[in-house]
Amino acid sequence: MGIIIWLVMGGIVGWIASLIMGNSERQGIILNVVVGIVGALIGGWLIGPLLGAGSINEGLSVMSFVVSLIGAVILLAIVNLFQRRSTH
Repeated sequence: MGIIIWLVMGGIVGWIASLIMGNSERQGIILNVVVGIVGALIGGWLIGPLLGAGSINEGLSVMSFVVSLIGAVILLAIVNLFQRRSTH
């Protein structure tokens, strides 16, 4: 059941992060899921300890969702930074 939660939450988090960062036209469902899952890992590692929030593995909560979303936005910001440098 845990993998299903990761896939569903990863898709939702990745989609919302892509809307925030303006990447929604370029990303498909699979990339949204990947961004959401990797963002959740980044957020859980960087932001979770600062806010005292648990990860999605520990249960779904508003804080775990917010931490995952922040991590996904950070990931997309880093990707956008590298894409801009490679085109110039």
